[in-house]
Amino acid sequence: MELESQTSLLALHYFFQIFHVSLILFNLFGWAWKVARPWNLASLLLTGASWILLAPFFGFGYCPLTDWHYEVLRQLGHFDLPNSYIAYLVESITSIRPSATATDVATGSCYIASLLLSIYLNLRDRRTA
Repeated sequence: MELESQTSLLALHYFFQIFHVSLILFNLFGWAWKVARPWNLASLLLTGASWILLAPFFGFGYCPLTDWHYEVLRQLGHFDLPNSYIAYLVESITSIRPSATATDVATGSCYIASLLLSIYLNLRDRRTA
């Protein structure tokens, strides 16, 4: 692979890493700041829509960001990638790949908790406005 191409792929990898982790953190904790709550709810609903509405075509839990990032990683020579981006992050940090079931349960539980908090706080904010 040419050095220029390798450099571009690495730049894309870091872009996806930063953007995707930032989006995950925003989905998990964006409800904590009143000004961000409407955006957090929209982001959570878009995430859920991707997971559910695209399921017939790509499988439940499909995320285009993961798909695009994994394509970059494959071009960089990484082929044994887990189905879940969360599992990929855990493995990247700890060198241990969590089970698909544990990853799905943890991801789904955190998503539902964040979604419920975001809905509740957005509704509360509307009532007090």
